[in-house]
Amino acid sequence: MSQVITDKQGISHYMITINVNGDDYTRVVKANTILVNVLRDELDLTGTKKGCELGDCGSCTILLEGKPVDSCMVLAIEADGKKITTIEGIAESAELDKVQESFINHGAIQCGYCTPGMILSAKALLTRNSHPNEHEVREAIAGNLCRCTGYVNIVKAVLKAAEEPNDKEVISNE
Repeated sequence: MSQVITDKQGISHYMITINVNGDDYTRVVKANTILVNVLRDELDLTGTKKGCELGDCGSCTILLEGKPVDSCMVLAIEADGKKITTIEGIAESAELDKVQESFINHGAIQCGYCTPGMILSAKALLTRNSHPNEHEVREAIAGNLCRCTGYVNIVKAVLKAAEEPNDKEVISNE
């Protein structure tokens, strides 16, 4: 549970600890601080993008306890004590993750803004279903909008990644 700290003006702040990409971070946040802001502004993990800030576009997708969520819709205090994986955390050392490699190899990257969220949604899908069909891939990425493509290469990249042997597992409590 978050520790409550009250400042001189009587405004409550909360001390939270989150595990991001395998490392623990403790921060003091206001009650209305959203997780995407902590990741980008406090931890300098700018691979998580800010888009609509309404939970519609998926550019801020992260894995929270192994499940894809829009980090613009999660209060930082809700993530206290939880495990978070960002795009920076799925590649093992200097090697890209198989999903990242597949996106590159199959032209699934246009401007790149939606790519981190797409990759994390795909990674979560492949963790729970190692051999999805096209419909399941499309369903898994439905919360991630791309204004550059028709999703054909993205779906193809995820299906091809599913054919590769498993490498690093997503950091998760599951």
